[in-house]
Amino acid sequence: MKNLPPIVVHLLAALGCLVLLVLLTVATDPFTNLRIATVGYYLVAVAGLALLTGFNGQVSLGHGAFMFIGAYTVALLVKRVPSFPIWADLLLATVAGGIAGLLAGAAAARLRGPYLAGATLALAVGLPAVAQRFPDLFAGSNGLSFTVNSQPAALAGVPPTRWQAWIVWLAVLLALVFLANLARGKLGRTLRAVRDDEVAASLAGVHVGRTKILAFLVSSACGGLAGGLQAFLLGTAAPGSFTVALSLSLLAALVLGGLGSLWGALWGALALVYFQVWTDDLADLLDLRTDISDNLPLALYGVVLIVIVLAFPAGIQGGLRKVWVRVRRPNPSQSPSQRGET
Repeated sequence: MKNLPPIVVHLLAALGCLVLLVLLTVATDPFTNLRIATVGYYLVAVAGLALLTGFNGQVSLGHGAFMFIGAYTVALLVKRVPSFPIWADLLLATVAGGIAGLLAGAAAARLRGPYLAGATLALAVGLPAVAQRFPDLFAGSNGLSFTVNSQPAALAGVPPTRWQAWIVWLAVLLALVFLANLARGKLGRTLRAVRDDEVAASLAGVHVGRTKILAFLVSSACGGLAGGLQAFLLGTAAPGSFTVALSLSLLAALVLGGLGSLWGALWGALALVYFQVWTDDLADLLDLRTDISDNLPLALYGVVLIVIVLAFPAGIQGGLRKVWVRVRRPNPSQSPSQRGET
Protein backbone atom coordinates (compact mmCIF):
# COMPACT_ATOMS: atom_id res chain seq x y z
CA MET A 1 0.00 0.00 0.00
CA LYS A 2 2.89 2.36 0.77
CA ASN A 3 4.15 2.10 -2.81
CA LEU A 4 0.80 2.87 -4.40
CA PRO A 5 -0.01 6.39 -5.64
CA PRO A 6 -2.19 8.36 -3.21
CA ILE A 7 -5.14 8.45 -5.60
CA VAL A 8 -5.17 4.64 -5.81
CA VAL A 9 -5.04 4.36 -2.03
CA HIS A 10 -7.89 6.84 -1.68
CA LEU A 11 -10.00 5.04 -4.30
CA LEU A 12 -9.46 1.68 -2.61
CA ALA A 13 -10.38 3.19 0.76
CA ALA A 14 -13.50 4.75 -0.77
CA LEU A 15 -14.48 1.42 -2.30
CA GLY A 16 -14.07 -0.32 1.05
CA CYS A 17 -16.16 2.36 2.76
CA LEU A 18 -18.89 2.02 0.13
CA VAL A 19 -19.08 -1.75 0.66
CA LEU A 20 -19.36 -1.26 4.43
CA LEU A 21 -22.08 1.37 3.98
CA VAL A 22 -24.07 -0.92 1.67
CA LEU A 23 -23.89 -3.69 4.27
CA LEU A 24 -24.88 -1.24 7.02
CA THR A 25 -27.92 0.02 5.12
CA VAL A 26 -29.02 -3.54 4.33
CA ALA A 27 -28.84 -4.41 8.04
CA THR A 28 -30.82 -1.36 9.21
CA ASP A 29 -34.33 0.03 8.80
CA PRO A 30 -35.38 2.73 6.28
CA PHE A 31 -35.31 5.52 8.89
CA THR A 32 -31.72 4.66 9.81
CA ASN A 33 -30.87 4.57 6.10
CA LEU A 34 -32.17 8.13 5.87
CA ARG A 35 -29.96 9.23 8.77
CA ILE A 36 -26.92 7.55 7.20
CA ALA A 37 -27.56 9.41 3.95
CA THR A 38 -28.03 12.66 5.87
CA VAL A 39 -24.61 12.20 7.46
CA GLY A 40 -23.27 11.83 3.91
CA TYR A 41 -24.46 15.13 2.50
CA TYR A 42 -23.52 17.01 5.67
CA LEU A 43 -20.08 15.39 5.44
CA VAL A 44 -19.39 16.73 1.95
CA ALA A 45 -20.58 20.22 2.99
CA VAL A 46 -18.36 20.27 6.11
CA ALA A 47 -15.42 18.80 4.15
CA GLY A 48 -15.69 21.61 1.60
CA LEU A 49 -15.76 24.13 4.43
CA ALA A 50 -12.69 22.41 5.92
CA LEU A 51 -10.80 23.08 2.69
CA LEU A 52 -11.76 26.76 2.81
CA THR A 53 -11.37 27.45 6.53
CA GLY A 54 -9.04 24.75 7.82
CA PHE A 55 -6.65 24.57 4.88
CA ASN A 56 -6.86 28.14 3.56
CA GLY A 57 -7.86 30.15 6.63
CA GLN A 58 -10.93 31.85 5.15
CA VAL A 59 -13.92 31.93 7.52
CA SER A 60 -17.28 31.49 5.79
CA LEU A 61 -20.60 31.94 7.56
CA GLY A 62 -22.62 31.49 4.39
CA HIS A 63 -22.16 27.92 3.24
CA GLY A 64 -25.86 27.22 3.65
CA ALA A 65 -26.39 29.57 0.68
CA PHE A 66 -24.40 27.27 -1.61
CA MET A 67 -26.45 24.31 -0.39
CA PHE A 68 -29.54 26.37 -1.26
CA ILE A 69 -28.24 26.83 -4.81
CA GLY A 70 -27.49 23.13 -5.23
CA ALA A 71 -30.85 22.03 -3.84
CA TYR A 72 -32.88 24.35 -6.05
CA THR A 73 -30.80 23.43 -9.09
CA VAL A 74 -31.71 19.76 -8.63
CA ALA A 75 -35.36 20.59 -7.87
CA LEU A 76 -35.76 22.77 -10.97
CA LEU A 77 -34.02 20.26 -13.22
CA VAL A 78 -36.13 17.34 -11.98
CA LYS A 79 -39.36 19.29 -12.46
CA ARG A 80 -38.54 21.00 -15.77
CA VAL A 81 -36.13 18.55 -17.44
CA PRO A 82 -37.25 15.15 -16.11
CA SER A 83 -35.33 13.32 -18.84
CA PHE A 84 -32.02 14.24 -17.21
CA PRO A 85 -30.45 11.40 -15.18
CA ILE A 86 -29.87 12.14 -11.51
CA TRP A 87 -26.09 12.09 -11.91
CA ALA A 88 -26.38 14.96 -14.42
CA ASP A 89 -28.63 16.90 -12.03
CA LEU A 90 -26.11 16.47 -9.21
CA LEU A 91 -23.22 17.43 -11.48
CA LEU A 92 -25.00 20.61 -12.54
CA ALA A 93 -25.83 21.39 -8.89
CA THR A 94 -22.10 21.10 -8.14
CA VAL A 95 -21.25 23.37 -11.06
CA ALA A 96 -23.89 25.91 -10.00
CA GLY A 97 -22.50 26.00 -6.47
CA GLY A 98 -18.98 26.36 -7.83
CA ILE A 99 -19.94 29.28 -10.09
CA ALA A 100 -21.63 31.03 -7.16
CA GLY A 101 -18.51 30.43 -5.06
CA LEU A 102 -16.31 31.76 -7.85
CA LEU A 103 -18.28 35.00 -7.88
CA ALA A 104 -18.37 35.23 -4.09
CA GLY A 105 -14.68 34.42 -3.85
CA ALA A 106 -13.76 37.06 -6.40
CA ALA A 107 -15.71 39.64 -4.42
CA ALA A 108 -14.25 38.52 -1.10
CA ALA A 109 -10.64 37.95 -2.22
CA ARG A 110 -9.51 41.23 -0.63
CA LEU A 111 -11.45 40.65 2.59
CA ARG A 112 -10.26 38.79 5.64
CA GLY A 113 -11.27 38.08 9.22
CA PRO A 114 -14.58 39.58 10.37
CA TYR A 115 -15.07 41.42 7.07
CA LEU A 116 -15.05 38.16 5.12
CA ALA A 117 -17.28 36.49 7.71
CA GLY A 118 -19.74 39.39 7.50
CA ALA A 119 -19.85 39.27 3.70
CA THR A 120 -20.56 35.54 3.62
CA LEU A 121 -23.12 35.93 6.41
CA ALA A 122 -24.95 38.48 4.25
CA LEU A 123 -25.01 35.90 1.47
CA ALA A 124 -26.59 33.33 3.79
CA VAL A 125 -29.21 35.85 4.93
CA GLY A 126 -30.07 37.28 1.52
CA LEU A 127 -29.99 34.35 -0.90
CA PRO A 128 -32.87 32.27 0.57
CA ALA A 129 -35.05 35.39 0.24
CA VAL A 130 -34.81 34.93 -3.53
CA ALA A 131 -37.40 32.15 -3.21
CA GLN A 132 -39.81 34.69 -1.70
CA ARG A 133 -39.02 37.28 -4.37
CA PHE A 134 -39.78 34.91 -7.28
CA PRO A 135 -42.58 32.64 -6.04
CA ASP A 136 -43.62 31.58 -9.56
CA LEU A 137 -40.22 29.96 -10.12
CA PHE A 138 -39.26 28.85 -6.60
CA ALA A 139 -42.74 28.34 -5.05
CA GLY A 140 -42.11 30.82 -2.25
CA SER A 141 -41.75 29.67 1.35
CA ASN A 142 -43.37 26.30 0.59
CA GLY A 143 -40.51 25.36 -1.69
CA LEU A 144 -40.47 22.89 -4.57
CA SER A 145 -41.58 19.29 -4.05
CA PHE A 146 -40.79 16.60 -6.58
CA THR A 147 -40.28 12.88 -7.06
CA VAL A 148 -37.05 11.46 -8.41
CA ASN A 149 -37.90 8.64 -10.80
CA SER A 150 -34.39 7.48 -11.60
CA GLN A 151 -34.01 4.19 -9.77
CA PRO A 152 -31.48 2.07 -11.68
CA ALA A 153 -32.96 -1.06 -13.20
CA ALA A 154 -30.34 -3.16 -11.41
CA LEU A 155 -31.72 -1.93 -8.07
CA ALA A 156 -35.36 -2.76 -8.80
CA GLY A 157 -37.07 -3.94 -5.63
CA VAL A 158 -34.60 -2.16 -3.32
CA PRO A 159 -36.39 0.17 -0.84
CA PRO A 160 -36.18 3.84 -1.95
CA THR A 161 -34.30 5.16 1.10
CA ARG A 162 -31.73 2.38 0.74
CA TRP A 163 -30.77 2.91 -2.88
CA GLN A 164 -30.92 6.67 -2.43
CA ALA A 165 -28.47 6.34 0.48
CA TRP A 166 -26.17 4.37 -1.81
CA ILE A 167 -26.32 7.10 -4.47
CA VAL A 168 -25.67 9.79 -1.86
CA TRP A 169 -22.62 8.03 -0.43
CA LEU A 170 -21.23 7.16 -3.85
CA ALA A 171 -21.24 10.88 -4.71
CA VAL A 172 -19.86 11.79 -1.28
CA LEU A 173 -16.98 9.31 -1.47
CA LEU A 174 -16.02 10.48 -4.95
CA ALA A 175 -15.97 14.07 -3.66
CA LEU A 176 -13.85 13.04 -0.68
CA VAL A 177 -11.36 11.24 -2.92
CA PHE A 178 -11.02 14.45 -4.93
CA LEU A 179 -10.58 16.58 -1.79
CA ALA A 180 -8.10 14.16 -0.23
CA ASN A 181 -5.90 14.16 -3.33
CA LEU A 182 -6.18 17.93 -3.63
CA ALA A 183 -5.17 18.39 0.02
CA ARG A 184 -2.12 16.14 -0.38
CA GLY A 185 -1.02 17.69 -3.66
CA LYS A 186 0.60 20.94 -4.71
CA LEU A 187 -2.62 22.92 -4.37
CA GLY A 188 -3.07 21.72 -0.80
CA ARG A 189 0.43 22.91 0.09
CA THR A 190 -0.29 26.25 -1.59
CA LEU A 191 -3.53 26.66 0.38
CA ARG A 192 -1.73 26.02 3.65
CA ALA A 193 1.08 28.40 2.71
CA VAL A 194 -1.43 31.21 2.12
CA ARG A 195 -3.17 30.36 5.39
CA ASP A 196 0.07 30.46 7.40
CA ASP A 197 1.57 33.65 5.93
CA GLU A 198 0.19 35.48 2.91
CA VAL A 199 3.23 37.75 2.59
CA ALA A 200 5.70 34.86 2.62
CA ALA A 201 3.54 32.92 0.16
CA SER A 202 3.41 35.92 -2.17
CA LEU A 203 7.19 36.35 -1.99
CA ALA A 204 7.53 32.66 -2.88
CA GLY A 205 5.59 33.25 -6.10
CA VAL A 206 2.09 32.21 -4.97
CA HIS A 207 -0.78 34.25 -6.39
CA VAL A 208 -2.64 34.78 -3.11
CA GLY A 209 -5.85 36.21 -4.56
CA ARG A 210 -6.17 33.45 -7.15
CA THR A 211 -5.55 30.79 -4.51
CA LYS A 212 -8.28 32.20 -2.27
CA ILE A 213 -10.76 32.30 -5.14
CA LEU A 214 -9.93 28.71 -6.09
CA ALA A 215 -10.47 27.59 -2.50
CA PHE A 216 -13.86 29.32 -2.51
CA LEU A 217 -14.77 27.67 -5.82
CA VAL A 218 -13.98 24.12 -4.65
CA SER A 219 -15.57 24.63 -1.25
CA SER A 220 -18.79 26.10 -2.65
CA ALA A 221 -18.97 23.34 -5.27
CA CYS A 222 -19.00 20.87 -2.36
CA GLY A 223 -21.78 22.94 -0.80
CA GLY A 224 -23.74 22.80 -4.06
CA LEU A 225 -23.30 19.03 -4.21
CA ALA A 226 -24.43 18.70 -0.59
CA GLY A 227 -27.57 20.74 -1.27
CA GLY A 228 -28.30 18.73 -4.40
CA LEU A 229 -27.95 15.48 -2.49
CA GLN A 230 -30.26 16.77 0.23
CA ALA A 231 -32.93 17.70 -2.34
CA PHE A 232 -32.50 14.34 -4.08
CA LEU A 233 -32.89 12.48 -0.79
CA LEU A 234 -35.82 14.46 0.66
CA GLY A 235 -37.64 15.27 -2.58
CA THR A 236 -37.99 18.94 -1.67
CA ALA A 237 -36.12 22.24 -1.71
CA ALA A 238 -37.48 24.94 0.61
CA PRO A 239 -35.83 28.16 1.84
CA GLY A 240 -36.59 27.24 5.45
CA SER A 241 -34.03 24.44 5.21
CA PHE A 242 -31.17 26.85 4.40
CA THR A 243 -31.28 29.47 7.12
CA VAL A 244 -28.35 31.20 8.77
CA ALA A 245 -28.58 28.56 11.51
CA LEU A 246 -27.52 25.92 8.97
CA SER A 247 -24.40 27.88 7.97
CA LEU A 248 -23.46 28.40 11.61
CA SER A 249 -24.09 24.72 12.36
CA LEU A 250 -21.75 23.66 9.55
CA LEU A 251 -18.98 25.89 10.92
CA ALA A 252 -19.60 24.66 14.48
CA ALA A 253 -19.44 21.06 13.24
CA LEU A 254 -16.11 21.81 11.57
CA VAL A 255 -14.67 23.27 14.78
CA LEU A 256 -16.01 20.34 16.79
CA GLY A 257 -14.52 17.73 14.46
CA GLY A 258 -11.24 19.49 13.73
CA LEU A 259 -10.50 22.37 11.36
CA GLY A 260 -7.65 21.01 9.28
CA SER A 261 -8.80 17.44 8.67
CA LEU A 262 -11.28 15.63 6.45
CA TRP A 263 -11.68 13.09 9.26
CA GLY A 264 -12.76 15.98 11.43
CA ALA A 265 -15.51 16.70 8.91
CA LEU A 266 -16.84 13.18 9.48
CA TRP A 267 -17.04 13.63 13.26
CA GLY A 268 -18.74 16.99 12.77
CA ALA A 269 -21.30 15.55 10.34
CA LEU A 270 -22.08 12.71 12.74
CA ALA A 271 -22.59 15.23 15.53
CA LEU A 272 -24.94 17.33 13.37
CA VAL A 273 -27.21 14.37 12.71
CA TYR A 274 -27.06 12.32 15.89
CA PHE A 275 -27.02 15.07 18.50
CA GLN A 276 -30.57 15.92 17.44
CA VAL A 277 -31.55 12.25 17.70
CA TRP A 278 -29.95 11.70 21.10
CA THR A 279 -31.32 14.88 22.62
CA ASP A 280 -34.82 14.08 21.35
CA ASP A 281 -34.55 10.65 22.97
CA LEU A 282 -33.29 12.27 26.18
CA ALA A 283 -36.18 14.75 26.21
CA ASP A 284 -38.66 11.89 25.77
CA LEU A 285 -36.97 9.91 28.52
CA LEU A 286 -37.11 12.84 30.95
CA ASP A 287 -40.64 13.77 29.80
CA LEU A 288 -39.64 17.42 29.37
CA ARG A 289 -41.99 20.19 28.28
CA THR A 290 -42.13 21.03 24.57
CA ASP A 291 -40.39 24.40 24.90
CA ILE A 292 -37.50 22.81 26.80
CA SER A 293 -37.16 19.80 24.50
CA ASP A 294 -37.09 22.08 21.43
CA ASN A 295 -34.09 24.00 22.79
CA LEU A 296 -32.30 21.03 24.36
CA PRO A 297 -30.32 20.01 21.22
CA LEU A 298 -28.88 23.52 20.78
CA ALA A 299 -28.00 23.84 24.48
CA LEU A 300 -26.27 20.46 24.70
CA TYR A 301 -24.50 21.01 21.38
CA GLY A 302 -23.10 24.28 22.72
CA VAL A 303 -21.96 22.65 25.96
CA VAL A 304 -20.25 19.78 24.12
CA LEU A 305 -18.61 22.21 21.68
CA ILE A 306 -17.19 24.28 24.55
CA VAL A 307 -15.93 21.18 26.39
CA ILE A 308 -14.32 19.72 23.26
CA VAL A 309 -12.61 23.00 22.34
CA LEU A 310 -11.28 23.44 25.88
CA ALA A 311 -10.07 19.85 26.14
CA PHE A 312 -8.89 19.47 22.53
CA PRO A 313 -8.29 22.82 20.78
CA ALA A 314 -7.74 20.91 17.52
CA GLY A 315 -11.17 19.24 17.77
CA ILE A 316 -12.12 15.60 18.08
CA GLN A 317 -9.71 14.48 15.37
CA GLY A 318 -6.88 16.42 16.99
CA GLY A 319 -7.69 14.78 20.34
CA LEU A 320 -7.75 11.30 18.78
CA ARG A 321 -4.43 11.99 17.05
CA LYS A 322 -2.88 13.12 20.33
CA VAL A 323 -4.11 9.97 22.11
CA TRP A 324 -2.76 7.79 19.29
CA VAL A 325 0.65 9.44 19.48
CA ARG A 326 0.80 8.88 23.24
CA VAL A 327 -0.21 5.24 22.85
CA ARG A 328 2.48 4.63 20.24
CA ARG A 329 5.16 6.59 22.08
CA PRO A 330 7.47 4.19 23.97
CA ASN A 331 7.78 4.53 27.73
CA PRO A 332 11.30 5.90 28.46
CA SER A 333 11.40 4.02 31.77
CA GLN A 334 11.18 0.67 29.96
CA SER A 335 14.20 -1.15 28.66
CA PRO A 336 14.52 -1.73 24.88
CA SER A 337 13.60 -5.40 25.35
CA GLN A 338 10.45 -4.43 27.26
CA ARG A 339 9.49 -2.05 24.44
CA GLY A 340 9.97 -4.86 21.89
CA GLU A 341 13.19 -3.38 20.51
CA THR A 342 16.33 -5.38 19.75
